[in-house]
Amino acid sequence: MFEKKYSYEDFLEIIAILRGENGCPWDKVQTHESLKPCMMEEAAELVASIRIFDRTGNPENMIEELGDVMLQVVMHAQIASEEGLFTMEDVINEVSRKMVRRHPHVFGTGIADTPNDVLVNWEEIKKEEKKDKDWIESPLREIPIELPALTRAVKVLKKIDKHYEKGSSYEEDTAAICELAEALQNCDPQAENRKVEEILSNLLLRISDVARIKKIPQEQILMNKIDDLIDKYE
Repeated sequence: MFEKKYSYEDFLEIIAILRGENGCPWDKVQTHESLKPCMMEEAAELVASIRIFDRTGNPENMIEELGDVMLQVVMHAQIASEEGLFTMEDVINEVSRKMVRRHPHVFGTGIADTPNDVLVNWEEIKKEEKKDKDWIESPLREIPIELPALTRAVKVLKKIDKHYEKGSSYEEDTAAICELAEALQNCDPQAENRKVEEILSNLLLRISDVARIKKIPQEQILMNKIDDLIDKYE
């Protein structure tokens, strides 16, 4: 007996049934808001599955976690469809149009000979697309507050450097890091936490700026270091 192979269309129908009148009590009551933590957790688990694949060469967990992320996307689209807002077809159409629009060197007459050329063109096209969008307050407010703080810090620093004023140099940052580390070392242990917090926050921001300049994914390298620490004891 062969196990049934489900298609993309089957999956859409399964989610619609789960949300339907005779569906699952849990799925039926979910909203865009209630599913936010689920999407964040599933995205993190997908990233973890890539790490597991790199270590083991086994893609089984990645397949599962990609499915879980897809589940979240389809759930949101199903809820939106029930609300009369948009459908999964609208989502697929919009992202397809975006990919064609942002790759004129593939689908049009644009030129991009290097990965960096692609990124430059991407940002320029994205900037044009974002014009007059009422949900965008400013270049800095556009960066989601839901991002991890270290990731958000680098994005904010990059946009400040691009839109407002030139950012600090590597030398300026490293000198400031040394000064802040010295200030932290000399801080009175009995001092209020507020003083320590101020020094630490400035130190973290300077470290984030070094990560920006050197194009180092600090969230990832910190996770790797934490994992090394766990391996040391387990």
